[in-house]
Amino acid sequence: MLDYYQLSAVFTPEERQVQATARAFLEAEALPSITDWWEAGVFPRHLVKEFGRLGFLGANLPSSYGAAGLSSIAYGLIMYELERIDSGLRSFVSVQGALAMYAIYAHGSEEQKRRYLPAMAAGDIVGCFGLTEHEGGSDPGAMKTAARRDGDAYVLTGSKVWISNGSIADITIIWAKDEEGVVRGFIVPRDAPGFTVRDIKHKMSLRVSVTSELILDDVRIPVVDRLPEASGLGAPLRCLTQARYGIVWGALGALEAVHTEAAAFAKTRSTFGKPIASRQLVQAKLVDMLSDHTQGLLLAWRLGRLKDEGQLTYGQVSLAKRRNVRAALNAARSARDILGAGGITLDYHAIRHMLNLETVDTYEGTYDIHTLILGREITGLSALE
Repeated sequence: MLDYYQLSAVFTPEERQVQATARAFLEAEALPSITDWWEAGVFPRHLVKEFGRLGFLGANLPSSYGAAGLSSIAYGLIMYELERIDSGLRSFVSVQGALAMYAIYAHGSEEQKRRYLPAMAAGDIVGCFGLTEHEGGSDPGAMKTAARRDGDAYVLTGSKVWISNGSIADITIIWAKDEEGVVRGFIVPRDAPGFTVRDIKHKMSLRVSVTSELILDDVRIPVVDRLPEASGLGAPLRCLTQARYGIVWGALGALEAVHTEAAAFAKTRSTFGKPIASRQLVQAKLVDMLSDHTQGLLLAWRLGRLKDEGQLTYGQVSLAKRRNVRAALNAARSARDILGAGGITLDYHAIRHMLNLETVDTYEGTYDIHTLILGREITGLSALE
């Protein structure tokens, strides 16, 4: 791992082993094919069970529910290694664990946890998280999807969009407002009558990730499939905090990838009789990348310790998500620049990471939204209303 301040020295032996195992597996099984998968727009479904076998899925959830029970640092390092290969791989694992599995773990009944979490941790059941809507975006409280009680069931009507894992998911966590306007969560099986999924095509970002629109046309869900502990918008937002934490680490993996590629290229590419790595402007770009990675790694590590100590706040996650993803995106743009004309091709990884990070910079709260979240914390005044 790129580790200029030798932060890995304070990782536990288990955390270092988890990262080493993830890196070895992903370099052998994903890196050789990732460019082809990205260009073809194909998600490597065959890796799901392998992710489960290795403990990647819901890695920091309790082992009593079939998960690995790892520390938040170890979980973050898995996200780092996944996104070092491609943001789409990290996105799949994030949605499965930090959104779908966490929603059931935090807000589900004991029966729901026992029924779903072990199978999801093993990769036998794939989940997704249906919150975002066409007109909602950064304002999830404006959701239109409705849940109407009808005897021993709820009838769900509405639509969700930009849903990762949508068409490959066996179950979806759907968030809808009940008749009192309270946000509730529901476990919706893929084959529920009235439930339709359409993949979003022509993406130029996160092409290894499946992205879908979900349509609910009077989908009837038994009351027992409602998440009993989910009440209000805070429930899905707590899930988003978990996912954003993983992104804080994942973005740094992408940053390492583009920095390493650009530095190696600069040492071998010569102009006017000298390697371009000897040019001041190129060195400045590489130094900025290293500096941003080092600062971001320190942020991620401290955030992980706070999380395990139960002291993590959503504002702290906003600060790190905002900063680390934008730093990674800027690094990918600089790396593409260093690579010159070849940098616009998939012969190199920078353009793929750059395009992926455009999405990562947008989803789970845009840079601007996280800025305003922090602004509200600093001033006590909301600019979001």
